[in-house]
Amino acid sequence: MESLIEWLMLHAENAHWFIFGAILLAGFNIPISADILIVVGGFLAAAIIPQHLWHLYFSIFLGCYFSAWIAYWFGRLLGKRFCRYKWFSKLMPVERLEKIQRFYSKHGLWTLLVGRFIPFGVRNCIFMSSGMSRVSFLKFALWDLLACFTWSSVCFYCFYVLGQNYQVLFNHLKTLNMLIFLAFSVTVITYIWYKRRKKRALENL
Repeated sequence: MESLIEWLMLHAENAHWFIFGAILLAGFNIPISADILIVVGGFLAAAIIPQHLWHLYFSIFLGCYFSAWIAYWFGRLLGKRFCRYKWFSKLMPVERLEKIQRFYSKHGLWTLLVGRFIPFGVRNCIFMSSGMSRVSFLKFALWDLLACFTWSSVCFYCFYVLGQNYQVLFNHLKTLNMLIFLAFSVTVITYIWYKRRKKRALENL
């Protein structure tokens, strides 16, 4: 993934095409992070090629939308067959697929809308389980059009704004790292103190 990002930076003028293609590949469960590509797209639009703002936005939006179609049909046509293989069951655990299918049958649109904001393969699980459950493709496509538009627009805008202020963020990076370190230290110390206190309370019973 790091090599892909470096390559995109070197070929920024055509980055929107490469981002679109890479996100489509993610629909086949190839380990390419759409989230990272949105971060890169927002940064490129803000700081490097602002003239390609809309190219980058639509490459992300359409790439994510059509990638979901690929995952849907992958699940509908091949998903149950692939569940027999160990490598696929590790990538897409059966338990996770079943939970998502149950949640999807109850909540429909909300599953797609909330699921769009959850990374680490959950999105593709939702899209594939939609296909495996034989949800109407038209219904799926219409619901996900709203979900994808909302998610991609919010994320792209946020990272675009951050990209415009990257120098300010860079100047405060040390302070931010220190705050994160302090918060982590306090959490660890509190956890250790709680465990010891609980152990002493049990010993005194």
